[in-house]
Amino acid sequence: MQDLQDQLNKFNKEKKFNRKGSLCVALVITQHAKKMGLPLDPERLLTDGGGQVLNLGRGQVQAVLNRHGIERVLAAEGGRTSRGSIGNMRDYVSFLNDVSSQGSIDLDQVELFWIQRVHEFFSAKPFKIRLDASRSLRMLVRDMVEQAEERQRNSPGMQYAGAVLQHLVGAKLDCALGRGNFEHNSFTTSDAQSGRAGDFYIGDVAIHVTTAPGEAVIRRCRDNIDDGDKPIIVTTSRGLAAAEVLADNVGLGDRIDVFEVEQFVALNLYELGKFAAEGRRVAVSDVVTRYNEIIDEVETDPSLKIEFRQ
Repeated sequence: MQDLQDQLNKFNKEKKFNRKGSLCVALVITQHAKKMGLPLDPERLLTDGGGQVLNLGRGQVQAVLNRHGIERVLAAEGGRTSRGSIGNMRDYVSFLNDVSSQGSIDLDQVELFWIQRVHEFFSAKPFKIRLDASRSLRMLVRDMVEQAEERQRNSPGMQYAGAVLQHLVGAKLDCALGRGNFEHNSFTTSDAQSGRAGDFYIGDVAIHVTTAPGEAVIRRCRDNIDDGDKPIIVTTSRGLAAAEVLADNVGLGDRIDVFEVEQFVALNLYELGKFAAEGRRVAVSDVVTRYNEIIDEVETDPSLKIEFRQ
């Protein structure tokens, strides 16, 4: 049976269960599963009038959260008033029943998964950038990276900086080339898992986006060269020197292009804006808009989004 965590992540991404209403449904239905056992009958999980999910309310939700040391209120009505709650319930019940049909399911592990999503919901404040005519576009990009690195330091185990870099580059490429020229993937999807030549593959160019270039990315670049493709590494200012040294060490220094992300993105913003003040504002807005769309499409953590202030 596929790993339970992977199945939960896939369901969460496909059904967008990262909003407060759907999170309330997941927590309450998981409790029903513990008491009633699996498979569940969705018709038994409706109130007598059939208009609401059984026991879906603030008290039930907060009781689960309190067991995990969470005192903040997730939803004033516990998701009861959400118009999509019944549909969410049916989707989640179908998921649980399907997983349980493959073998035993650890509902405590399932509950912990949703508790982690609740923690992410409460910390889901978007990154913020402001377009200041007196500052360079490189500094705009640097601000984004630094915010992601700061959040990462405060949340051990979370790779915010890498995700921001990957999707910022992806958004910039979409705005420059038009959508549909390559595939976007979640940050946690590795090249090896998906069979990709790089984070982005366009024409004969494989683009690898990383905050900390290591031997693994150099090996992937060598594979690109062996396959007749052109590898590019996009990294931070700190990673630039490391990538160049690693490439030189294996005799590929003159065959791998290494770009610092601030320049890689900022120069394209100038070009997209046709080197005009109003054009730059529109270009930054377009890239941020596309970035946020990509987060919605491939990630489950809304705190990765960017709030753009002009």
